[in-house]
Amino acid sequence: MRNFNSSKVNDTVLNGLILVLRLFVGISMLTHALPKLEMLIANDKIEFMNFLGLGSAISLLLVVFAEFLCSVFLIFGFLTRFAVVPLMITMLVAFFVVHGADPYGEKELSIMYFFFYLTILILGSGEFSLDRIFSKKEELY
Repeated sequence: MRNFNSSKVNDTVLNGLILVLRLFVGISMLTHALPKLEMLIANDKIEFMNFLGLGSAISLLLVVFAEFLCSVFLIFGFLTRFAVVPLMITMLVAFFVVHGADPYGEKELSIMYFFFYLTILILGSGEFSLDRIFSKKEELY
């Protein structure tokens, strides 16, 4: 209890918190991705935002790639730093373009996700991840 206010961080606790953050953010984003994935698979006529003139189908495909596939990678800690970059871009587009004219309360979630992803980008995937397992194999050679 005397170290309660210490600024030192226990590595195991930090790695556990990174795992919890990855799981929470990854699973939470999947709840946004699944309806879009269903729309991509089931719908003949896709009605989605046409970002940068790419077309609705390509824009939706890019969002599904980021929100679904990159979230799965994030959950498992696989290529974590690469996986958060498309997610960060998607959240910035959601904040500034999709919800740009909306009040802050409507776009707050996208910027919160962005900062979670930024934190993961800086901290990495931690010890409890596939990235760590694969990097240990590389260290053996």
